[in-house]
Amino acid sequence: MAVEIWHNPRCSKSRAALAYLEAKGIAPQVRLYLKDGPSQEELRAMLMALGLPASALLRKEGAALKGEAENVIVAAMAVDPALIERPVIRSGSRAVIGRPAEAIDAIL
Repeated sequence: MAVEIWHNPRCSKSRAALAYLEAKGIAPQVRLYLKDGPSQEELRAMLMALGLPASALLRKEGAALKGEAENVIVAAMAVDPALIERPVIRSGSRAVIGRPAEAIDAIL
């Protein structure tokens, strides 16, 4: 099973999700999304996998964008990936925000 995590090693929630996957014997593809930011197309694909609107993937720092159109939010997250909630874990066509880490079980 291919699993990808959009990971920020400085974030305790992201580290917990990665450790949770590894404890289950899963070696995910780790994307350091703050350094290798997703394109708008990748963000749209992730939102489809999550089944969420773009506003639900915004961190608190992006609260001012909550009322904006989807394309505006996606464009902002592509320019500034720090706006993306973390961690995001994807397996196939399904994804979750891995907080708490046990939420990952829904896609495994």
